[in-house]
Amino acid sequence: MRCRIAVLIRARLRLARVGGVTSLSSMDCARYVIDALERAGVHHVVVAPGSRSAPLAYALAEAEADRRIKVSVRIDERVAGFTALGLALGSGEAVAVVTTSGTAVGNLLPAVMEANHAGVSLMVLSADRPEELRGTGANQTTVQLDLFGEHVRFATDVPAGTDPTGAISTAISAARGRLEGIPAGPVQVNLAFRDPLTPALDGSEWERLLPVIETPDASAELLMDDAVNSSAISGTEVAPAEEDRATAEDVPPEIVQPSSNPTSSHRTVVVAGHGAGPEAEYFARMLDLPLLAEPSSNARFGPNAIGPYRLLLELFGPGSAQPIQRVVVFGRPTLSRHISTLLARTDLERALFVPQPVPWFDAGRRTELVLTQWDQLVGFAGAGPHGWLEAWQEAAARAEEALDAALDADPDTQPAQPVQLTGPAQLTGPATARAVWAAAHRDAGSNLMLGSSNPVRDADLAGRPTPANSAMVFANRGLAGIDGTVATATGLALASGRPTRLLLGDLTFLHDSGALMIGPTEALPQLQIIVLNDGGGGIFTLLEHGSLGQSPGYAGAVERFFGTPHTVNLAALATAYGWSHTLVRTREELNAALTSPVLAPEIIEVAAAERSGLRELHAHIERAVLTGRG
Repeated sequence: MRCRIAVLIRARLRLARVGGVTSLSSMDCARYVIDALERAGVHHVVVAPGSRSAPLAYALAEAEADRRIKVSVRIDERVAGFTALGLALGSGEAVAVVTTSGTAVGNLLPAVMEANHAGVSLMVLSADRPEELRGTGANQTTVQLDLFGEHVRFATDVPAGTDPTGAISTAISAARGRLEGIPAGPVQVNLAFRDPLTPALDGSEWERLLPVIETPDASAELLMDDAVNSSAISGTEVAPAEEDRATAEDVPPEIVQPSSNPTSSHRTVVVAGHGAGPEAEYFARMLDLPLLAEPSSNARFGPNAIGPYRLLLELFGPGSAQPIQRVVVFGRPTLSRHISTLLARTDLERALFVPQPVPWFDAGRRTELVLTQWDQLVGFAGAGPHGWLEAWQEAAARAEEALDAALDADPDTQPAQPVQLTGPAQLTGPATARAVWAAAHRDAGSNLMLGSSNPVRDADLAGRPTPANSAMVFANRGLAGIDGTVATATGLALASGRPTRLLLGDLTFLHDSGALMIGPTEALPQLQIIVLNDGGGGIFTLLEHGSLGQSPGYAGAVERFFGTPHTVNLAALATAYGWSHTLVRTREELNAALTSPVLAPEIIEVAAAERSGLRELHAHIERAVLTGRG
């Protein structure tokens, strides 16, 4: 039956093209779209419900029934957009999201903006009114094509009744970064549909198919190799996606066997920012250089990785016995002012490795030397001199011991200026991040997603480098917003089919709580959400606002406008959406909860220490690391 459905649909499309049809029905147009997506290797589409997009929904239902495409349904377009973003991150493939017309399209803007700056292949299929209704005051009609502006790599309008195949093919190529000099990123195909917007119920839609289906060898002809069919139908061959999920230690062959060896020696450090990949670890190990890797670099492993590196930079700063001379950057560093300060130093030689176009900076706008070839980078960095890596490793070992002691100590036993915790909650952000990081890497092959603001920085401070990169780490660092984090993690878990943990703050969780609603007909993710609940936003406490908030004249304003306190009952919220909920208050309870296998949607609420003690906590950790005492 599955093959027969596929034959019927493709025969219908073939007849419409070959038969000289000048205006296609909305259902035929929608089937063209889905057929083109399938042939190009797009395997997953997220749909938000709506009337104008109904032809796409029905065409997707047919394709899903035939197991040609997987479909997820979300009622909130913003959630749908970020779910598609997560699916693209988890699969390494282009993923499409379908919306109806009007404000529905606008709700995709946050996800499109993140996809733009993160270089994620996200395809927007926005349904629209036909041309004759635009600009007439027709209901739910606005200008949709230019809505995303420069945030999309490609945008086009497909008039009602016309073949959308060419537009889909070009859009997919643009989304995957296959257009010259343009990085991967989001695209938009705006599809106009005229009434009727539903399939015919009387069977007339299929009557023309029967002569074709009953012709000998018709089925074999219509089910030829996808690449051949694609070329015959659209005139353009669209290769299936090549962005299969790589293993954590995959390194391109041209990197494993470089054509040259370093001829010089420098005190170089390797900075691995978001998306750097395992080649950053290989580069540092090959040249005996210290590796300063952010959590979502997926390079924070191996003997060269330095854990609390941002607190050690001043030990190797100007005037020290072994000052840093050169800096090599992989990926995009976004987390630490310490690293930003390092990269802004004009007394250092700095190089940015950009082997292919990236979406996060414009040519000529960075002050570092931009290198595109591996051999160039090797020559620039040079090999680490004798004792250089060892000095960093020894400092890191002392720092890790001090960090352990600082995080494990009871508040009453800490030295001068202790952290004051109120109530029974004893867990801090760094201690929670350390435990979650360790749990994720114990579960080989799992995913870890880190929310913006404090959680990703807590993991950067406290996540101990592992011998191997056994877990894939993700974060929305394109624009580093807190929106859509739960939805992104949901898509990530669904795409990968792997146990996934999400560590995030309470405001980030509440901001995207609508993503907890997953309909009874939808697939459930293997997702464990760890919510650090300290009753509001803690990131501003660690910025200048935290200092200002200690002044009686500004304390109320800082707490109201930046702390944004809340009293939401997370257990009740979890129950309302059908998620299991566990409250933990101690390190032992947290470790026990993290030991359980991640099998179904689950929320672990961490009753965290009050935000008012965050500045003192981090000051204590920094003193402990620099003095080597817990």
